Amino acid sequence: MLTYGSICSGIEAASVAWECLGFKPLWFSEIEPFPCAVLAHHWPDIPNNGDMTTLADRILNREIPAPDILVGGTPCQAFSVAGLRQSLNDDRGNLTLEMVRILNAIDTIRRQDGKQPAILVWENVPGVLSTKDNALGCFLGAIAGEDIPIQPAGKKWTGAGFVSGQKRDIAWRTLDAQFFGVPQRRRRIFLVASAREDISVAKILFEPESVCWNIKKSTKKQTDITGTLTTRPGRRLDASRDTYILDKGGMTVSGKKIYPPLLASMATKQWIGNQEAFSGDYFINSSDKNPRRLTPLECERLQGFPDNYTRIPYRNKSVNECPDTPRYKAIGNSMAVPVMRWIGKRIMLAGN
Repeated sequence: MLTYGSICSGIEAASVAWECLGFKPLWFSEIEPFPCAVLAHHWPDIPNNGDMTTLADRILNREIPAPDILVGGTPCQAFSVAGLRQSLNDDRGNLTLEMVRILNAIDTIRRQDGKQPAILVWENVPGVLSTKDNALGCFLGAIAGEDIPIQPAGKKWTGAGFVSGQKRDIAWRTLDAQFFGVPQRRRRIFLVASAREDISVAKILFEPESVCWNIKKSTKKQTDITGTLTTRPGRRLDASRDTYILDKGGMTVSGKKIYPPLLASMATKQWIGNQEAFSGDYFINSSDKNPRRLTPLECERLQGFPDNYTRIPYRNKSVNECPDTPRYKAIGNSMAVPVMRWIGKRIMLAGN
């Protein structure tokens, strides 16, 4: 049974994805009030260690255990093209380097205990590939054990790659949630790294034809994303299961529209009459043809969560009074559950 520790845990897409695989969470690390409440509601027996910047020292002091897997998606706002893109000048961006400190601490303890090094699973936005300060190269260099940042072969990093360093091997790949069974166009970078010599991190993220960086296959709709996973038709989303999704880009799967990426900012967008002030991306046509905003339930389904997963008792209010605003934010900040489940299955196969 594989164990894991989660940083920047949010509402724990990894735990929802990996529970059916038999993975065991040892601890979480989250500071935002509403996600913390979601974790306490669904995972009451798993300690939430709060601020991730305290974890490395606590692991080295053996206050908290060193798991087989370290998983997390550090805040994306520092790298997102939708934000200010301050990258490593943003404290949130520097949490990627703090994650390396935690990984190093875990491996130190595991080495002392005669265990295999840990596996790192990291998720972030594609914008990290093109920051002016080479944020990804700094992150890769730190993980690999190099003294200086790693430089891309071209002008910027590509959406898939592999680095073999002094300390660890690293593979990364851009995956889109729409090819994993949810009707949401959500492209994210997924990175897997480890010092283990008995597994190949490249084989976790790539099929044999893709190890040669031929990922053309994964960019085609209605074809295999890998040799083990095929696309599935987009699901209908509203409570009666008869609503289609609107998308300004017009991307479709099996004739159904694919929704644009969910964002945490859905929680704070303003309304002007029947129109949403920023864009029409977050509207769908209901059966009476009147446009309306997506509900939190529909957003949960877009990310692959169980229905009403974020509908919890909160701040002395009952489940029925749970506010929508923090639900939108938490769901938009989370990962797509089916993608994380696929990566978990690949990790299981790599260890056998």
